Amino acid sequence: MEGSITVDIQKILDTVGNWVWGPVMLLLLVGTGVYLTVVLAGLQFRALPYALKLAFGRAGRRDDAGAGKGDVSHFGSLMTALSATIGTGNIAGVATAAVSGGPGAVFWMWVTAIFGMATKYGEGVLAVKYRTTNSKGEMSGGPMYYIERGMGAKWKWLALLFALFGVVASFGIGSSVQSNSVAQALEQSFGMNGWATATLLMLTTGAVILGGIRSIAKASSVIVPFMAIFYVIGGLVIIGMHLDLVVPAVQTIISDAFTGQAVAGGALGTVIRFGVARGVFSNEAGMGSAPIAAAAARTDHPVRQALVSMTGTFLDTIVVCSITGIVLVMGMTETGAFVKPELSGAALTTDTFNRMLPGMGGWIVSIGLVFFAYSTILGWCYYGEKCAAYLFGEKSVWAYRTIYVGSVMLGAVADMGLLWTLSDVFNGLMAVPNLIALLALSGVIMRETRDFNNRRSSGQLA
Repeated sequence: MEGSITVDIQKILDTVGNWVWGPVMLLLLVGTGVYLTVVLAGLQFRALPYALKLAFGRAGRRDDAGAGKGDVSHFGSLMTALSATIGTGNIAGVATAAVSGGPGAVFWMWVTAIFGMATKYGEGVLAVKYRTTNSKGEMSGGPMYYIERGMGAKWKWLALLFALFGVVASFGIGSSVQSNSVAQALEQSFGMNGWATATLLMLTTGAVILGGIRSIAKASSVIVPFMAIFYVIGGLVIIGMHLDLVVPAVQTIISDAFTGQAVAGGALGTVIRFGVARGVFSNEAGMGSAPIAAAAARTDHPVRQALVSMTGTFLDTIVVCSITGIVLVMGMTETGAFVKPELSGAALTTDTFNRMLPGMGGWIVSIGLVFFAYSTILGWCYYGEKCAAYLFGEKSVWAYRTIYVGSVMLGAVADMGLLWTLSDVFNGLMAVPNLIALLALSGVIMRETRDFNNRRSSGQLA
């Protein structure tokens, strides 16, 4: 009887999930990015060099840099957002897209990221524009605040829905699902017991998140650059060892993007769907999570932090996901097909890396997966606690953190099953209120952009 109920619930969640992540949602996500790209005159292309300088320059890394209010530096805010963004999707998600949609799905991930940069920029502008200071003197912001304060009190119900979706999603996609991925990776690669992993994750997560945003940002500023550089260098080594396969792989990605005929691609619509869905799942542009971290940045103008936020999508998808995608397609190009077509997700990425770089390749993926997943746990705790504080007040934060740490521990040893699907659904539902707000407040985004440009031109801002 219990098994029958579980199956029924799974079917219901699968149906809801197919709707949430269906064509309408994907069109709305990409469409919002296209619209913002047009009204902002391709800002993500023109301003990317300046944005990268803001994020990684000496001033951007200093906690005391810049005028204005805020809890952490531009760099710290970006690393907190990237800690939640660069995760298992960069390894497992790309592989799933390549198998289910074909190599051309990688191209559509790139397209999604290009327009998603404009979306992430818009989120950053609104996050800083409408942020508030809580009772502890810390910054609080994100979709729930720019919905209520930007669109008006009559829309507070929409803000409450976003916060509710965010809290539920954090316990799944943010904590338990990630700790489960870490436990599986450590068991497969090092034979580590699940409960040992659970205890280790509980202790290390608790030690960081109990210190709040400053502690999370400090840890993320060390973990994120290390894990990203480690994984990217490993991928580049493989690419460098098989340079003869690079051009054929890129040609396959581009040609399959418009034909959908290679490997498992099948129909063109399938290629586009999986590429867009996995691209959004990886970089979270439009989901509404990253602006919660952006609101904590110390900055003198909303646009300055928005430009920094925009680089997160570029780094996540154009850089990290591309490494995974190109190596996967190189491996397929070498053999004419995936050697083990029954594999998918992280297992396929591990198998391909190991085949292209015997001995070390599998370790690169396993170690990368552990750090990617752990950093996601840290970043999503901050998102979840801010959503909880909006719903229940600042006094709920400690209770939320305690429950969150517990979910990290249980997730490492539990059967994910329904929880994975449930968290996927609520993660997607977060986008609905956020996209409504982005479109409704697009005029504010444009005005703030003009104001920043005018003030820089007149010398009022550096």
